[in-house]
Amino acid sequence: MKRFNPGRLILGLTVALIALWLLAPTIVVVPMSFADKKSLAFPPSGFSLKWYENFFTNPQWFNSFTTSLKVAVMVSVVATVIGTMAAIGIERMKSRTAGLIRMLLITPMVVPGVVLAVGVYAVYLTQGLVGTWTGYVLAHTLLAIPFVVIAVGANLAVFDQRLETAAASLGANRLTTFFTVTLPLIRPGILSGALFAFVTSFDEVIVSLFITSPQLKTLPVQIFSSMTRDADPTVAAVGSLIFLTTTLVIGLGLIFGTRKGRKS
Repeated sequence: MKRFNPGRLILGLTVALIALWLLAPTIVVVPMSFADKKSLAFPPSGFSLKWYENFFTNPQWFNSFTTSLKVAVMVSVVATVIGTMAAIGIERMKSRTAGLIRMLLITPMVVPGVVLAVGVYAVYLTQGLVGTWTGYVLAHTLLAIPFVVIAVGANLAVFDQRLETAAASLGANRLTTFFTVTLPLIRPGILSGALFAFVTSFDEVIVSLFITSPQLKTLPVQIFSSMTRDADPTVAAVGSLIFLTTTLVIGLGLIFGTRKGRKS
């Protein structure tokens, strides 16, 4: 029979309180999305689904959602490929230069978003990339690559390179070794990086505000515009849908990645 451990109970309660503190602002938004009046109030005075209907029927809202979804998918693919190659290259270098390159690659994570957005906007003005698909993908990829490098790098840090040597000794070339040995073992890190890249792009608002156009607008920019004009509960409905979707995507991705890692 296990003995009662007060330390574990205190730790569990502390973790639960921290999780509640982090989730509370988001959870409050969910009831507000079902309000029956055109105002953001908590708790709502009535129940209605018209704000969710407005999101799917209003062209401005739904078009911005599809734009964000398309950009996020493209960014996820591009950033995952580039970030994975960069992480592998850094791990193979084993020198001080590798640390410098890693530091440069994660710079977008530490530079203030407004500063980065101003720099991107200045470059885009001269290249005609403001308000274009290419501009969105390039800017968001810049922000997403650090997450892929960190996620894949964490897997490579515990990767046993003797397995590659063993595969080479059995006659496998470098390409075969990568796809049959290296890639399956670092797949959880690649999947995590891809998910974080997708979420980073989908939620990005600061840089997107600088490079948006009336014809091509992402969902976070549409939310910001709605909040500055007439904040109705459609914003809360969108926030609730994003919260639910993001939670499901990341949760399923982590579960899938964990199972794959165990099987490998």
